[in-house]
Amino acid sequence: MNLDHQIRVAAFDWLAKQVNRLGDDVLPRSLLAQGFPFQGTLIPLVSPKGIFKPRQLEYPLTITTTPEGPYEDSFAGNDLLLYKYRGTDLNHRDNAGLRQAMQKHIPLIYFHGVVPGKYLAIWPVYIVGDDPESLTFTVAADSQLEWESREDMVREDDTARRSYITSTVKTRLHQRGFRERVIAAYQSQCSFCRLKHAELLDAAHIIPDGEENSQPVVTNGLALCKIHHAAFDRSLIGVTPDYDIMVRRDVLEEEDGPMLVHGLQDLHKQKLLLPHSKQNWPDREFLYWRYQRFQQAG
Repeated sequence: MNLDHQIRVAAFDWLAKQVNRLGDDVLPRSLLAQGFPFQGTLIPLVSPKGIFKPRQLEYPLTITTTPEGPYEDSFAGNDLLLYKYRGTDLNHRDNAGLRQAMQKHIPLIYFHGVVPGKYLAIWPVYIVGDDPESLTFTVAADSQLEWESREDMVREDDTARRSYITSTVKTRLHQRGFRERVIAAYQSQCSFCRLKHAELLDAAHIIPDGEENSQPVVTNGLALCKIHHAAFDRSLIGVTPDYDIMVRRDVLEEEDGPMLVHGLQDLHKQKLLLPHSKQNWPDREFLYWRYQRFQQAG
């Protein structure tokens, strides 16, 4: 096993441990910039450049996008990821490095910025296409169980498997981006009970995901702890367009101990906690649509 491959193995193993330790595949930039240990030194995983090759490696190790740009990476019609060149020089060393990684089937790590300072980590990914005319590489994700068994060759099942896995990555990016933006807007607090443990918070859709008029935007989201998310989804609790929390009548009339009283009933007619920025407040039309559902359930 050559040095470049040893370092990639160490990087992939370290990422897996961080995801398991934190219980989350969205990682802070500070952790990625600090890097992973290898033979007595720390090797960073990100830099100010989108295409990053640590000095110890022969080929690039990571590609990164940020929520603010500079490039508008997107998915192609076949669900594979499009990643822009660095600049317009086809032979810039970073672009040449990704081209070499493509030719030699070298696995990389992809960090997609979901909110400033936080990145969804995806690995391994492969450069599978190069279009100099549009200054774009095509990137495909693969199974973490597949890459170690490779011997620098493309197998017949690679294309179909990678297209499927990359399509699931697209879904994860949308879901995690929505969650992180909503939780950040509410300053990591439940908008019903103000619980501040981020690991116990969800981003709840006001108009549920899958409905024709649902949108993955902050104004269609509420930061809710897991019990209140479940109660909201099952119409035990509703929110009026005037941001009043309402508990369903039959739930108000129940008698079932302190959890029911303090967890649900005490919320009745309380005001929703709103984000500091008014542009992130829940859309009143979305709330009206959802509150009608709540009233029908009652």
